[in-house]
Amino acid sequence: MRTPGALGFVLPGFAARLPFGMLTISILLLVQHTTGSYGSAGIVAAVTGISMALSAPVMGIFTDRFGQSAVLLPVVLTHAAAVSGLAALALAGAPVWALALAAVPAGASVPQVGPMVRARWAAKLEGSPLLPTAAAFESVTDEFTFVVGPVLATALCTGVHPAAGLVTEATLTLLGGLLFAARRATQPKPHAPTLAGEKRAFALSYPGLRVLIFAFLGIGAVFGGMQVSLAAFSNEIGNPGANGLLYGVFAAGNMIAGIAMGAVAWKIGPRRRLILGYIGLTAAASVLWAAHSMILLGALGLVVGLFIAPALITGYTMVEQLVPANARTEAFTWLTGSIAFGQAIAVILAGRLTDAHGSSYGFLVPMGATALALATLLALRAKLAPKAPSRIVNASGPAGATTDATADTTAAATAAAAVPAAPAAPAPAARNRVNERGMGHRVPVTVD
Repeated sequence: MRTPGALGFVLPGFAARLPFGMLTISILLLVQHTTGSYGSAGIVAAVTGISMALSAPVMGIFTDRFGQSAVLLPVVLTHAAAVSGLAALALAGAPVWALALAAVPAGASVPQVGPMVRARWAAKLEGSPLLPTAAAFESVTDEFTFVVGPVLATALCTGVHPAAGLVTEATLTLLGGLLFAARRATQPKPHAPTLAGEKRAFALSYPGLRVLIFAFLGIGAVFGGMQVSLAAFSNEIGNPGANGLLYGVFAAGNMIAGIAMGAVAWKIGPRRRLILGYIGLTAAASVLWAAHSMILLGALGLVVGLFIAPALITGYTMVEQLVPANARTEAFTWLTGSIAFGQAIAVILAGRLTDAHGSSYGFLVPMGATALALATLLALRAKLAPKAPSRIVNASGPAGATTDATADTTAAATAAAAVPAAPAAPAPAARNRVNERGMGHRVPVTVD
């Protein structure tokens, strides 16, 4: 937080992200109140999540090209209007198909403030060991909004008015988004093409990001499957109020692990951390279906939450290594959108399984999704490696010794061309030939 300008975008960024955790539950409660059907409410909520997932990368592309403020201002205005229209239609008793149509712009206009905050951290801390800590902090912030947002929305919808949750969500999004957009000093510079014929890099063209998208789909499926299955389990045991406690324990595990991730200076690489974390997540999610008591399910939910944070934080951190700066916000929106898409699909699948067979079958959705995502990670783990460094002969060391260098071939050629011609020093072998450039400065000229 001592990073110059950090508080200036972290605080308004949090205010603009809090409504994200209120949107789905507010739609569910309002539509269920007006239609009397959880099934209809689930359809409208799922349409909102899917449209958000599909529009998020497009919003990221425009953000990288034109800047955060230029995109955020019209988006928050559109979102406030779309959510207000959805609430008005629901209160007027509109049919489900009309509500689903209204949910499309409401979801598509969800401002991607979380990826924008992460892009600002990446720009501020690029190459710094503090970047994983910032990613961990953002994960904890996300979990905090997912815990507080639903509680606030539920209290407003049940204690004030069925539409109060949506109205508050639209208001907070508008005010928080405008405050965040006003902090222009810390936003990354736009990367619009400046030369005729210049092509812009799209984040999805990088294979490492595509692998991360599969991993985050599995994480989203865990969120969606847990929401439905925990609610069904609570009803089955005759204690509906236990749902909030069980999901709170699950979210608390994620927050605890996020804090620990930010406090530890890791010595193993991010790719290995991601795979190990995902193995633990898959193992924990694979036994949820067997829990038949509240205490056991709460303990297993805590373990699942503990393993989500390492996978989530490490995946966001790896974006800096896998995607260039001019496509980084787009990359973050792909990951955020994949979580929302996985969550929406999991809600539908887990809901159908739960209605037909009970909550135990709903927990099969997180198990299957994480298993598929883990298989993808293991099969394509080579795509997650950053660009391999060059190998340059160390002329000052023993014959044949080499050292890693991160410069690519073009940079090496440019550096070699900049070295003034000088008589080559005698060398016992070609691999140790050097050019002299000043006292004590030896430039290798043979590259392995």
